[in-house]
Amino acid sequence: MEAPEELTSGDFTEAAEPFQLFEDWFAEAKASEPNDPNAMALATVDADGLPDVRMVLLNARDTRGFVFFTNSNSAKGRELAGTPKAAVLFHWKSLRRQIRVRGPVEMVTEAEADAYFASRPRLSQIGAWASQQSSALEGRFALEAAVAKFTAKHALGEVPRPPHWNGYRIRPVQIEFWHDRPFRLHDRVVFERATPEVDGWSKTRLYP
Repeated sequence: MEAPEELTSGDFTEAAEPFQLFEDWFAEAKASEPNDPNAMALATVDADGLPDVRMVLLNARDTRGFVFFTNSNSAKGRELAGTPKAAVLFHWKSLRRQIRVRGPVEMVTEAEADAYFASRPRLSQIGAWASQQSSALEGRFALEAAVAKFTAKHALGEVPRPPHWNGYRIRPVQIEFWHDRPFRLHDRVVFERATPEVDGWSKTRLYP
């Protein structure tokens, strides 16, 4: 019977803090993933405490946290208003890696939201006005009619950001890095801190 590959610490398990390690892995994912390396599964909870999860895109990140944008009237927007905490999961199948992030959530500034909205394609800006995200839709024609309506309304000049379209920053208190190894003897390292305001992180290597 073939013996398992020898377990070694590996460079990533020796990292002192998580943000640069995330940047290193994210750079590799952008080079290897065929679609949307910035895709992440976002988990929130509703008023009954029932978890809800969906895919969103990471639009910005720095040492303050991980940012995505959405309609605040959507299901996730309402859930975050009630419980401003979330978890996200990045899974890069091409690299056999994943990163889990957990923490409280805050709104980005108006200036940040305006700047990102202005960078979006014009049709995506129109879509943000036309879509009543997560609401019941009677048919595709109704959505197309709304797109036509707002296309005509904003035919000239810049498209302003809708007041209900905002950015959310997950301020991590826990970031876990996972890398596949043979025979399910995976490498896992978790960085933790008590609050987002704490500069230092504790690091623990976990069993698979």
